[in-house]
Amino acid sequence: MKLWLGIDPGTRVLGQVLIGGAPLRVLRLSKTGARLVLEWRDGAEVADTPAHRALADKLVDAGIAHPRYGQAGLTRADVTVVVPARDPQALPRCDIVIDDGSRRPVSGAAERHPVARGPAAARNTGLRHVSTELTAFLDADTEPQPGWLDALLPHFEDPSTVAVAPRIHSVPGRSALEVYERARSALDLGDAPAQVRQDGRVTYVPTAALVVRTAAARDAGGFDETLRFGEDVDFVWRLRGRVRYEPNSEVLHAPRKTWRAWARQRFDYGSSAAPLARRHGRKVMAPLRVSGWTALAWGLAAARRPGLGVAVALGTAALLPRKLAPLGVPAKDALAIAVRGHLGAGRYFADALTRTWGPVALPLLATTRRGRLVLVLALSRHLREWARVRPGLDPVRWLLARTADDLSYGAGVWRGCAKERTVAPLVPDLSNWPGKK
Repeated sequence: MKLWLGIDPGTRVLGQVLIGGAPLRVLRLSKTGARLVLEWRDGAEVADTPAHRALADKLVDAGIAHPRYGQAGLTRADVTVVVPARDPQALPRCDIVIDDGSRRPVSGAAERHPVARGPAAARNTGLRHVSTELTAFLDADTEPQPGWLDALLPHFEDPSTVAVAPRIHSVPGRSALEVYERARSALDLGDAPAQVRQDGRVTYVPTAALVVRTAAARDAGGFDETLRFGEDVDFVWRLRGRVRYEPNSEVLHAPRKTWRAWARQRFDYGSSAAPLARRHGRKVMAPLRVSGWTALAWGLAAARRPGLGVAVALGTAALLPRKLAPLGVPAKDALAIAVRGHLGAGRYFADALTRTWGPVALPLLATTRRGRLVLVLALSRHLREWARVRPGLDPVRWLLARTADDLSYGAGVWRGCAKERTVAPLVPDLSNWPGKK
């Protein structure tokens, strides 16, 4: 297969050292490896040799580089489009429709469930009808854009790639809800390609639109029909092989009709956190993942001990240059990484505070002067986002919608925890301490 690499814009090349990826990592290359990276960055094709392909795989898996392929060997004829549907108003162009208990039977459906069993069961039923190498799952309220498969199929030239997801945009509209969804859809994972992994920048992809190797989907056991929500996240995490996010392919998705239905959707998404934590481990659903030292520094700052907090942050930051020195990372660059990590963690704390912990934290913070100050600082990030995105809503409505978004999701997390009798999705992961292997 013909392969080229695009170096991720967030990657820094310092001679034989690469700093980038998600989670952030430092790679020290041989002189030959460093030369190859520069050649690939300038557009050279990756040679089809074991050494070159091994290095390319390492960079791709780290999120430091993203693959581009030549002509796809698979075509639309190798793809079966499966759509689960229940009382659909319209359907995208597809090969197999599974009627999941619609009040009025869907014309032309390959199979009908007499009683609604949920999207997981409907997709599994559809999967049993597929005979092609690839299966494309689409929700009934999606609208694939022309050529949407053209950017996805080349990724399957890599035999280790088992699934590729397009970017999902909300359908444009003029109402406040439609404008907000267009800018902040829960299904839109951004404009940057990514390797999908639990600890990466893109941790999952929704099956509202997903192309997967049929054999891989069956080997994974299909979708867990006991999960009403989060079944797509669970499915993607159980696939054995690479999963890619490719934003050059676009699928439109219809938003909810009312704010009430929209809030319920966010609540339902949040309710999946606890079942997913039981299946895949506490850490993958932790609301916050930072080092213990970073948590201590921010905790001291919140407790009106900013001087001590800064001292802890700078003291621990000073340890990183010594740790990275054997890899050839200059001290100033190592120190900058540490300081940016401490500062960036503030946003993660704010996210957890107003989102996952929000239903409890926000009322408590509002009762004290210090708490209200913390709350204002945490919510101010929404206004900074508004200034960057310019979504077409005024800042007040944007702030209200973002806050409602967070609280609806957070309420769902707490409801799921109560139902599953676990606090796992509420507990931060502070296990990464300096010096810990």
